[in-house]
Formats: sequence, structure tokens, C-alpha cells
Amino acid sequence: MSRMSIGADYLDQVRRALRGHKRLAEGAIAQLQDKELFYQPDSESNSVAVMMKHIAGNMRSRFTDFLTTDGEKPDRHRDQEFEISAHTTRAQLTEMWESGWKIVSDAVASLKEDDLERTITIRGEVLTVLQALHRAVAHYAYHVGQVVFLAKHIRGAEWKSLSIPRGQSEQVNAAMAARKPTAGVPERSKQEDLERTKFP
Repeated sequence: MSRMSIGADYLDQVRRALRGHKRLAEGAIAQLQDKELFYQPDSESNSVAVMMKHIAGNMRSRFTDFLTTDGEKPDRHRDQEFEISAHTTRAQLTEMWESGWKIVSDAVASLKEDDLERTITIRGEVLTVLQALHRAVAHYAYHVGQVVFLAKHIRGAEWKSLSIPRGQSEQVNAAMAARKPTAGVPERSKQEDLERTKFP
């Protein structure tokens, strides 16, 4: 079996990371009641609803016409992403969220490894496609971590773990170690198994 080139492998990892971040955030969001989406710990903190709106707005701006236009679109109003109307509903947030992720998914799916060395701009700053992707994945991971942390704080004892539950690390490690390599199963399939494993 031929080995994937490093460029193609990088793009594959970006796609996997994005899917993982989305899945993790949604695992937290699903545990919140509608009113809890809008909870702010204090006046300087963001609610889960605000973070969903901001992530979606960033995605729409950065990845619409990703290769051909500046990533900070003229019609983006970033400050408004941190404002939530009292009439905003869970359904509206979900629609924004799904739309943003679809724009990113479609843009990244269309990329070829030769595109990684192409340049784009964000607020006039020149970046390679590889740099822009790396920055985006890190940015979304940062906010997804905030979403999970806040959701866990809100739910308290009712929180359902999205990672290895406390006190079960040894059991999980033992179960993973007991897995026997299967002849003819490529490394890629093993990695897909790991991707389905809960986050550490």
C-alpha cells in the first residue's frame, strides 16, 4: 500500500481535527438546556451561545472563497458576534453553527496538497494556506475548549463526560493495550479507531 504524501496527510489530519472539534463541542452543547446556552459567569465572560455565534462568524468570513479573497470579509462585523439578542433561539444558533462548519468543511475538502504552498491574506497579512489552516484549527480548538469547560461548569454533577471518566484511566489503558494488531489492517484504519475513542 502506498504511503500518503506529507501534504495529503496534513490535509487529512486537518479534516479529522475539525470533525473532532465539532463533535466535542456538540457533545457539550447537547447537554445544556436552552436557557443555559446563554449563561454568562460574569460580565467579561462569553456564554456558549456567544461562542457558537463567534465561531460561525469567523468560519464564514475566513473560509468563504478561501483561496481568492481576504479572510476578513467587508461584511463581517466581528464585534456583533459577541452580542446576543434576547430573542435569539437555540434553533437560530444551531443554524448559524451548522452553516459555518459546512463552509469550512467544503473549503477544506476542495483543497489539494499543492494548495498548501499558495498564499492567501487575512486582514492583509500574507499567509500560506498551510499557515492559515493551522491557525484556524488552533483557534477553533481554543473556543471548543471554552465551550466544554463552561458546559461542564453549568451542568455540575449532571455532566456526562466527553473524555475518559475520572477514575477509569487504568481500565481504558488496559483495554487499549489488549487490542491485537490485525494482519492486513492499514495504519489509517487504526487511526480511525483512535478518532472514535473519546478525547483523553
